[in-house]
Amino acid sequence: MSRYAIISDIHGNILALQAVVDDMQKRKISRVINLGDHVSGPLWPQETICYLMSHHWINIRGNHDRQLSTIDHKYHGLSDAYGFNKLSDIQRSWLMHLPTKVMIDNDILAFHGIPNDDNEYLLEAIVNERLHIATKEDISQRLGDNKAELILCGHSHIYRFIKMGNGSLIINPGSVGLQAYRDDERPHVVDNGSPHARYAIIEKNHDTWDVEFIHIKYEWDKAAEKARVEKRFDWESALYSGYVS
Repeated sequence: MSRYAIISDIHGNILALQAVVDDMQKRKISRVINLGDHVSGPLWPQETICYLMSHHWINIRGNHDRQLSTIDHKYHGLSDAYGFNKLSDIQRSWLMHLPTKVMIDNDILAFHGIPNDDNEYLLEAIVNERLHIATKEDISQRLGDNKAELILCGHSHIYRFIKMGNGSLIINPGSVGLQAYRDDERPHVVDNGSPHARYAIIEKNHDTWDVEFIHIKYEWDKAAEKARVEKRFDWESALYSGYVS
């Protein structure tokens, strides 16, 4: 029986990732599914991608992975530009060629945002510049014809577990590496309220899925200090407190 660890939105935070991996090793994990946004941000993109490329995980391409690896660097935002400048051509090519959607064992569907758009939220709606849980009707519309017993998404950095009317379960494991952010493109903020790294464990027990959400302490003060050194004071606050300053 497979016991999966589900991670997402590392954003170059190798300290958080290492803490999550250390915890996984105590829990008899058989496979890791990584839902994207691996390296973008003012932390440790080089160290993070080297780690990911050396492990045989199921890795999905996120919106920042796509932007960093396919868009002219002249048009990058600060986080993507930092990652772009730290990676080699081979590493950017690895990001570019990651799958955007994967079906696993015929009953798990994994992607980053929504099945056909890595930059849209599946489980949330933007209301008054905050993310709120979306209606099941909106979620179903965003899924379209994509169906599975278990559906995995990331992107919002908010951990959620939703049961749809057709019996499908949808999980967002939350973010490994960044617990708050401000999006200026479609103005809104996300605050998780603590700096702990987050991931999920899933295991099929007969005909049902058992789901566990994990919160891990790590050296977030060092991550916040790295962001401060890079003059990304928005990230410094988010990493240290789990809130947007």
